[in-house]
Amino acid sequence: MPLLYDLTKLTVGTALRLGWQPHVEGLEHLPRHGGAVLASNHLSVADELFLVAAAPRHVTFWAKAEYFTSRGPSGWLNRQIVTGMGAIPVDRADGRAALRALDAAVPVLRSGGLVAVYPEGTRSPDGRLYRGRVGMTRLARDAEVPIIPVGVLGTAEVLPVDARLPRRHPVTLRFGPPIPVADRITGPRDIRTITDEVMAAIQKLTGQEYVPRYAPPRES
Repeated sequence: MPLLYDLTKLTVGTALRLGWQPHVEGLEHLPRHGGAVLASNHLSVADELFLVAAAPRHVTFWAKAEYFTSRGPSGWLNRQIVTGMGAIPVDRADGRAALRALDAAVPVLRSGGLVAVYPEGTRSPDGRLYRGRVGMTRLARDAEVPIIPVGVLGTAEVLPVDARLPRRHPVTLRFGPPIPVADRITGPRDIRTITDEVMAAIQKLTGQEYVPRYAPPRES
């Protein structure tokens, strides 16, 4: 694990486990070794912190490209954090750059790492689960790894949008059985089918209402 990731898990992770005592189910579905895509619903910026606290292995996330290039003291701090955490930069405004970010995750997965993906593409604006984007399935196909559905509940209440301080509220994380991808894809229709299968598995873990359309982009 990157050193900063270890420190974050030791400090922030411990604080979350002690302060919120998140309920975690299905850790037996996480492989002890080998790569996998962790596909989770997305309710809050706190999702990543609770996932780090719950997962016994290092989990690689994406971070906005601006965090790697911003200047000034705060920019320097952002760079140290995202680099130290082993994050992968992604330019969300550039479709081709986003595809390159997916490609950058393939070596991580093939070397046995875990990569977290939010297939809705953005935080849910209303707590419902929206249609998944197919990038996660293409990533799993290219890296020849399974997809593990993850359901997170309660984080929107812990850290609502624009909240300055976290609030006390029960948090639950559920890991589902791995969904195989290798040898199941012969065309674009199969990619869509597996993506929908993953979203159905996430919906089963969370009980969220499913919306069969893409989530609208957030203003901030």
